[in-house]
Amino acid sequence: MRAADLALWQLADSAFPAGGFAHSGGLEAAAQLGLVRGAAGLRAFAVEALWQAGHLTLPFVLAAQADPAAHAALDRRLDAQLVAAVANRASREQGQGLWRAAAAAFGGEPARLAGEVARDGLPGHLPVALGAVAGALGLERLQAGRLHLFLVLRGVLSAAVRLGAAGPLEAQGLQAALAPALEEALAACEARSPSEAALTSPLLELAQAQADRLYSRLFRS
Repeated sequence: MRAADLALWQLADSAFPAGGFAHSGGLEAAAQLGLVRGAAGLRAFAVEALWQAGHLTLPFVLAAQADPAAHAALDRRLDAQLVAAVANRASREQGQGLWRAAAAAFGGEPARLAGEVARDGLPGHLPVALGAVAGALGLERLQAGRLHLFLVLRGVLSAAVRLGAAGPLEAQGLQAALAPALEEALAACEARSPSEAALTSPLLELAQAQADRLYSRLFRS
């Protein structure tokens, strides 16, 4: 078994402390605004989140995986692209958490790259951090891309459980049922470059932007 395979499992483990569980990916706001109702609404939201990630952030994951040394330029480009304040903040917080966790867990090249992020005051966005760490650890291109989309889907469904929108077993069933949708998004978007990254779900983005205005909330985004 390759060390990279073990690293992949560790990065995908819900115990890996990258801070993702403080965020719902806009689900909390969408639910409070009445945009997500019942099992069908949750499924539709999760699929939309996958395609949004495929078009907007997956290109940065794969570019950073291919060339971890280019992480600074990619980070600044993505920072300019994420114009919505809530989405930008969420990406920064989770990415910086991933950099810290990867440096502590793996040392070596991930720690060196994390040091550059801190030294240069970079935003540390999550897609770039995940791609660069994946590349530094020897994960293959599609492994990194699949991991990113898996984490997006898991984050939405985990938030749904804590919001009471789904039970734990229901969420696990939905995660398995949406595996073909994940693979479809990966296949459709994996050839896109960062210059082709685009926002494809304005409604999802608008819902997430309302997170800071909610009367009460559990999540940062």
